[in-house]
Amino acid sequence: MTIKALLFDFDGTLLDTNELIIQTFMYVFDEKFPGQYTKDDCIPLIGPSLRQTFERLTPNDVEGMITKYRTHNESHYDELVKEYDGVVETLHELHAMGIRLVIVSSKTHDNIVRGLHKLGVAQLFEYVIGADDVTHVKPHPEPIEKALQYLQLSKEEVIMVGDNSHDIEGGQNAGVKTAGVSWTIRGVEFLQTYNPDYMLAKMSDIITIVREINEEN
Repeated sequence: MTIKALLFDFDGTLLDTNELIIQTFMYVFDEKFPGQYTKDDCIPLIGPSLRQTFERLTPNDVEGMITKYRTHNESHYDELVKEYDGVVETLHELHAMGIRLVIVSSKTHDNIVRGLHKLGVAQLFEYVIGADDVTHVKPHPEPIEKALQYLQLSKEEVIMVGDNSHDIEGGQNAGVKTAGVSWTIRGVEFLQTYNPDYMLAKMSDIITIVREINEEN
């Protein structure tokens, strides 16, 4: 079976939003829990949806914390996000190869689209699935199953690419191949404990993987 589509996480995979996310969490926590959270404490919060995070940490003020987070995050977006080397070039090459590209992220739909425009690659993606497009976010299989349904492809024809455990587990729960990225802020060793099928040292490695699989079939 050949690979016909790639499902990409967004934050920390295609666009370096780590500093933005950490600084935003520090801002909302410093107001709510002065001096209790460090930057290192915020790193494990990268990946889950905001609702998952605040339902666990501030169950009595979930909506208020989400609103506060999003307001601060959006106002500092342009100054703090950065491109990863080779991502834009790789996406263009994959698109030229005829590989269909989809975003499957726990970020809200509009913020994903904003990020894709920031990278200048929005036109390369034919479908975007955000947290507000599904009932259950990764690692639940629903977002990936939704992508498969849209693409009308089998599980064997796609790879889920991401930087966090939720991406790998989500892919596994949906029965698709998975690829971790070595630039994950959680560290390669952490991601490898979830046994992705592939680990990308650089984004262009996914081109090699797709070509090798497709040449074998």
